[in-house]
Amino acid sequence: MDQSVFIAGVGVISAIGNNVTEHLASFERGEAGMAEITLFDTIHQHTRPVAEVKLTDDELIAQTGLATHNGRTALLSLVAAKEAIADAAIPGLDKLRVGFVSANTVGGMDRSEDFFVKFLADNTKGKLKNVFDHECGSMTEIVADQLGITDFMTTISTACSSSANAIFYGARLIRNDVVDVVVAGGADAITKFTLNGFNTLMILDDEFCKPFDEHREGLNLGEGAGYLVLVSEKVGKTLTKPAYCTLSGYNNSNDAYHQTASSPDGTGSYLAMKKALEKSGLQPSDIDYINLHGTGTPNNDSAEGTAVKRLFDPEYPPMSSTKSFTGHTLGASGGIEAVFSALAIKHGLIYPNLRFETRMSGFPFEPEKKFQKDRDIKHVMSNSFGFGGNCTSLIFSKI
Repeated sequence: MDQSVFIAGVGVISAIGNNVTEHLASFERGEAGMAEITLFDTIHQHTRPVAEVKLTDDELIAQTGLATHNGRTALLSLVAAKEAIADAAIPGLDKLRVGFVSANTVGGMDRSEDFFVKFLADNTKGKLKNVFDHECGSMTEIVADQLGITDFMTTISTACSSSANAIFYGARLIRNDVVDVVVAGGADAITKFTLNGFNTLMILDDEFCKPFDEHREGLNLGEGAGYLVLVSEKVGKTLTKPAYCTLSGYNNSNDAYHQTASSPDGTGSYLAMKKALEKSGLQPSDIDYINLHGTGTPNNDSAEGTAVKRLFDPEYPPMSSTKSFTGHTLGASGGIEAVFSALAIKHGLIYPNLRFETRMSGFPFEPEKKFQKDRDIKHVMSNSFGFGGNCTSLIFSKI
């Protein structure tokens, strides 16, 4: 059944805010969330800036009511999902078929890391409950249980495109009349494993990242969660306040070029954007803003830039990478940036690309440098391109 899917509510937590209101304020002030690592001990503590959520585990536990052994990913997920549901304020939600499609890539790894430090030093130490149910799917189950969602639940884990895929999977569930409402997005926490893995790939920047700049040197890891509440046309008619927008287009394409690198010609990126446009029935000239994947690595930005040039040349819409604020939140990035996209349409926003100075050589466009309000934003494209060439583009449209 092909029907419109509306965005009824949004929720987000990241290094620049604990809710939607705080994020909008940080964007307007131009305040990034990167700083030194505080959540765990590491040899990279003073050399690799990261974008941590500014709440400790204890503070998140107090806010959510979850047990102390739950991983930080689940804690972040529950904060953002609850905000999105409250924001949607759907009448008679308990009588509707509700699904939860959530993404993450690290599960409860932060807790298992703590366990093994103690256990390896003394095998009588460490709490086994800290390595029980720490896989990615358990994060979804824990949060769904807290939200009281039982009709449909599943986990998506496709690296950095994970929560973008969760969102369009949720839209497909609604369009095929499997559920009436879906809370869709994702969460990820920073862990030692992730930090060390990206450091081994030599794609971390020692300074704050500068996506799409000629002199970019890498990414900054971030953490957080972002969720949308998707609803059917039928439910949309019952809402007590206007929906943010519709999810008009989406596509996932995979160029299978390399385990961690994007293809130099941006094949997967180009196909994802092109097919998402086709799904929405729009032309490239209809897009008013692109939320770039824009991690800040030489390979990723060049590949995405090549794809953008191929699809949009010679007329380019305003574009920027909000990872210059939040860092790269991995499996959460597609959900967080989907929230930003919905807010861009509702409030007429163009987000700045912090620290951009020099246009990339060979490209006739550059990202926006200033925060802009009250623009007429009808269609936003949001890109999320992951390891293994797993590339997803979402298109949000004004109602």
